[in-house]
Amino acid sequence: MKTRALLFGLVAATVVAASPALAQSGSGGGSGGDDPRFCPNRPSLGSSACTTEPGHVQFEYSALDWQRDDTADARDDQFIVADLLARIGIGPQTEVQVGWTAFGTDRERNKAAGGVTHTNGVGDVRLAVRQNLRNPGGDGLSFGIEPFVILPLGRQPIGDGAWEGGAVIPVTYDLSKSLNLAFTGQVAALADEDGHGRHLNDSGIVGLGYQVSEQVTLTSEVSVERDDDPMGGETHVLAAESIAFKPTRRTQLDLLAAAGLNHSTPDIRLAFGGAILF
Repeated sequence: MKTRALLFGLVAATVVAASPALAQSGSGGGSGGDDPRFCPNRPSLGSSACTTEPGHVQFEYSALDWQRDDTADARDDQFIVADLLARIGIGPQTEVQVGWTAFGTDRERNKAAGGVTHTNGVGDVRLAVRQNLRNPGGDGLSFGIEPFVILPLGRQPIGDGAWEGGAVIPVTYDLSKSLNLAFTGQVAALADEDGHGRHLNDSGIVGLGYQVSEQVTLTSEVSVERDDDPMGGETHVLAAESIAFKPTRRTQLDLLAAAGLNHSTPDIRLAFGGAILF
């Protein structure tokens, strides 16, 4: 109950802080009489520098996110339900973000002993500010910076349950009217597995998006992540394919499928969700 109360307080404080921009409702951003910008992060592994316009709030959600890691000794299945992200436009090139995993469950089966353990919980809260530095609509060459902090409201294995922070640097470039090249770099200080400090975690994601039509976009990505935990550093290499379908100019449904390309990376991940702009 304390966790939920704190979360709702954080969301309320963020909305209050953004209220001057929300009160403008439709002003700014240069959209005129056209529909406002609608550029979900989902379903990509990476990010973009595109920001939500002032006077608008964008909600993104994962209805179901399943990941499996199969090793010689155990099989681990993790299910995330209601992974939520609110993006609130507070300036022509600035948005604030509040992200939270409302529920997750982890199922681990010991292959040798045959025992199964279940762990349920909530995730940590992620607070971020995305500042676009060029082309906030994401067209042409667009880039920005997104510092973030993790609030320790969750617990392992759904959350880390520790203070963490870092920064994301997204860069996108339109190769043509239908092709978009993207790179997302991230540097973070994550909690050590033994709980006695923090270590460096950095990653890079390269993606190529193809706009089939005004409603459908396909994206192919490769992600490389290095985690230097003192208990045992790992490098994760992942390939992903995703499709996004926009039935209206303010709604999206999407699907992502990813596969691990080395031993340290979880074998498979499937995620389904969407986004809506208010």
